[in-house]
Amino acid sequence: MMGTAMRARNYIPDITLCSNAKRARQTLEGIAGHTDTGRVLFFDTLYSEDAAGYLAIIRSNGGPGSLLVIGHNPMTEDLAMAVSGDGDEAARAIMNHGFPTSGLAVVRFDGTLTDAAQGSGYLEAFLTPADL
Repeated sequence: MMGTAMRARNYIPDITLCSNAKRARQTLEGIAGHTDTGRVLFFDTLYSEDAAGYLAIIRSNGGPGSLLVIGHNPMTEDLAMAVSGDGDEAARAIMNHGFPTSGLAVVRFDGTLTDAAQGSGYLEAFLTPADL
């Protein structure tokens, strides 16, 4: 469902950073069956890093395009909250209630992802499977 929703909203990543964990790979396969995932890079560290570690991985592998992270909670939720300094009020309210499995936070940054920092993003949308 999330892959179809991403395609319909034109949320197509140039790069996907995916945890090597089995469940994350299954999520990637499900999304890839319905939309393009761009170049995929796998990281064991997405299983164990905290939100700051996730941000470091994004900075190291991001660029001027878009990026999808398939990781684990609570790190994914913590990252989305930390980088979203501003955003759509409805999306922020939904995200504040928790980050469910297959939740998608769409965060926009000025400049490239190599400069992404805490509080520098704008939460454009937050989608959950229950919303689709």
